Amino acid sequence: MTVGELLDAATTLLRTRVRLLLGVGFLLALAEQAVLFPLRQLADVTYLVFPGEDRWGWYAILLLVGFGTETFGIAALGAVTASAAPRALLGTAAPARPVPVPKALLVVLTLTVLSLLAGATVVAGPAVFLLLGLAMPALVVDRLGPGAALVRSVRLSTRRGLRAGWIRLLGYVSWLFIRLATGVAGWVALDLLLDTGTAAGDHLAIGIAWLLVNTLAYPTLACLDAVLHLDLRMRTEGLDLGLRRALSRRVSCDNALAVPR
Repeated sequence: MTVGELLDAATTLLRTRVRLLLGVGFLLALAEQAVLFPLRQLADVTYLVFPGEDRWGWYAILLLVGFGTETFGIAALGAVTASAAPRALLGTAAPARPVPVPKALLVVLTLTVLSLLAGATVVAGPAVFLLLGLAMPALVVDRLGPGAALVRSVRLSTRRGLRAGWIRLLGYVSWLFIRLATGVAGWVALDLLLDTGTAAGDHLAIGIAWLLVNTLAYPTLACLDAVLHLDLRMRTEGLDLGLRRALSRRVSCDNALAVPR
């Protein structure tokens, strides 16, 4: 698929589990804002006000923790979207792909810790984002263990000139602009409604605005990861041919979807 078709496919996948994904997305975004709210107060920053000279350290911590919570949210939702992707692609012919919860939690925590460590070095941050985004689909769809799923993500992401990684980055940046624009508009509207005239009120309005937009952004980005994973396997491993043969022979598609351990 082209980049535009991949983005459309991610939206289509979202619609197949819209209530579940938005519900989980809301809970994750709510937890994220609960973590970021006190940090936002310590950094004393809003959309239109940068931190003072004595608050830049707290601002850096706010950005780093925000990067970590984003990674956690997208990866956690990735387990649900990866589980739904085969059924969305094949219909009732798709084999069951339940989420292995303990393994998925281990991958989510690993990705979050790696994101925090890489983000602290600044330079390594983009590398983690570009290379490890397909770990959850590899765990759920490919039926690999946590360590093998991380390695598999790196191998898949580096194919075709980092195609999957660049498309993932494009999706993230696109949603970043959407979130910033929506967040600013929401903050202004909520600030007028709350009308507290205090920094805490501004921080609360920002948190509510980000909560609403991230409820949609995180599930959509997780759906993009699942779609990218299947598309890349079709491009480089002939997954579509294997699935077509299985369907024509009326046998299970499980062998075509799974990869050797």
